Formats: sequence, C-alpha cells, structure tokens
Amino acid sequence: MKKHSMHQDSITNSTQLTDHFQIDPKSIDLVIQKYPMKITHHYLSLIKKPGDSLWKQAVPDSKELEINELTDDPLDESRQSPTPNLIHRYPDRAVFLVSDQCAMYCRYCMRKRRTGQDVLVDQNFIEKGIEYIQNHKKIRDVILSGGDPLMLDDNALDSILKRLKKIDHVEIIRIHTRIPCVLPHRITHDLADIIQKYHPVYLNTHFNHPDEITPESKQACTILANAGIPLGCQTVLLKGVNDSPEIMQKLMQKLVQIRVKPYYIHHPDPVRGTGHFRLPIQTGLKIMEYLQGNISGLCVPRYMIDLPGGGGKVPLQPDYVEQSNSPRLMVRNYKGELFEYPDG
Repeated sequence: MKKHSMHQDSITNSTQLTDHFQIDPKSIDLVIQKYPMKITHHYLSLIKKPGDSLWKQAVPDSKELEINELTDDPLDESRQSPTPNLIHRYPDRAVFLVSDQCAMYCRYCMRKRRTGQDVLVDQNFIEKGIEYIQNHKKIRDVILSGGDPLMLDDNALDSILKRLKKIDHVEIIRIHTRIPCVLPHRITHDLADIIQKYHPVYLNTHFNHPDEITPESKQACTILANAGIPLGCQTVLLKGVNDSPEIMQKLMQKLVQIRVKPYYIHHPDPVRGTGHFRLPIQTGLKIMEYLQGNISGLCVPRYMIDLPGGGGKVPLQPDYVEQSNSPRLMVRNYKGELFEYPDG
C-alpha cells in the first residue's frame, strides 16, 4: 500500500538530533537499535529543550531498555485478532489496522512491539479484514487504526472507506490518528472531502500537552470540523509530561477552542519499554476531581484503564459518595464540602 510522502525526511538518528540540541547521542543510539526513532520536523520544532514534555514523548530514553515485569502485548491484542490486523474484542466493534506507518514513533506507544518493524499491511490484509467485517453482522462500528490510517495516501483511504460504507451493518466509522498533532500539513481540504463522503465518520486525535496545540494543528482540526467530522481527543496520562491538574486543565481548554471534544484520558498501558511513563491511578483520579470542579463539563473526558489480558476498557472516577444511609446520601463536592442528598 502506498504511504503518504510527506513524512520521508523525518528525524530518525541521533546525528540529526545533535544538529538541533547539545546531547550525548550514545544512549539514544543504543535504544534506537531496539525501538526506532522517528520525529517529524513540525514536532521537533515544538521542543524547547532536552527533557521537556514534548522531548520525552519523541526522543528515545535509556529507561526504555530497563528489564521489568512489563510485557509486549499486555492487552492480548494478538489473541483477539481473528485475522491479521483486525482486533475484535467487543461484539459490536472492531479495530482495523489499515496502516503500518506512523508520522512519529511515540515513546509510550501501546503497540511498541510493532513500531518500525515494517509489519507491512498489504492489500491481502485489507481484503481479509473487510471480508471478516462483512461476515460478522454484529459489527456496527469500525475503528481504523494502525500505525496511523492517515499515513495512507488519499486514494487508498478512499478505497477502504468506500468498501466499509457498502457493508449494510456498518453504521459508523471512526479514524484514530495523531496526524493533526504531529504532521498537521497532511490534513488537506481534499482529504476532508474524501472523509465527509462517508458520514457518519468520527475522528479521534491525540494531543497530550498544551504546547502541541499550534496554529498548524488548529488549522488541521478546522479543516476537519468544517467538513462535519466530529473530533475527539484521546490523551494518555504520562509521568513527567502531563501529570499535573493545571497542565491537563490547560490542555482540555485548548482542545475545545479548536473544536476537539476531550474524549478519554488513558492511563498508560503496562507495555514493555514504557515503564518510566507509568504512575499511580490515584494521580489520575486527583486530576479528574480537579477538572470536574474547575472546567465546564464539555471539557471533562473520561478516565480509562485498559485491563490486561484483553478485559477491555473500564472508566474510573473519583468517589463523591462519602456514606450512604438510605434514604439519604452524604455527597462530597469538588471542594471537599459535604452535602446531604435524598436517595430515591
């Protein structure tokens, strides 16, 4: 399958990084041997200094090679793949991996085991995936993922969307992509025109820090939103990147300004090579409690964990019910004040 041409001059080795930053390339080179690096020039231009929140997401860290109990595929995706490149975990939806390419290799990736391995998604995989969806009438929601579906060229994407749209029981299509954040110039009016032919199509993108929301990414989201494509954001909670209530508040507020609805905050999956990004669930719950009180409900996402072993996603939320003595509840608000509420 043809991939999109705009990513070909990405930063992939430490020498290119040393042109921009004063760093010791040795530890980076060591990590790259196992987990490749790829950073777009757009994203590199947003990094202010080594070690900042954007650097941590994009540049290899020797901690990725630490030995611990984390595994390559904790969510057991491979066991839930009835055909290569399709994950069928829930009865009514399927994740269809239509691309093996990403514009950037995020260091915390849940599919790190596949990153840069060139597990080529060829036409045969696409055919098998579409055939599986056709044969399973309970599937009403198809999520295009990868890699990144928007790394396909316009014609390849058009073809996949057209074929899915022809399947009677497929009611909605979702596209999961980080392109508006890392390669915003890929989002063109031509691309939006293709997507909008197949409505209802929903697009979930991925911003993790307020500094990622730039005039370019705003323009990309504007093109999509103006084509009637509802936009959501799946943020990953990452240690040292966005694990403060104030940073998360700023990110959520900036997202709604560019017409992107905060959808999920994901607790990082326990994936080998990403342990240094993990943090206690209590941190996420405190952030959720802060958001609930300090920004409008429109800006508040759901906080999710994905259960190891293929158990699926579960929402977590702060517990506001302090005690339940029927017929009255004692409920705590975001300021910690207690209120009595009639139960029933």
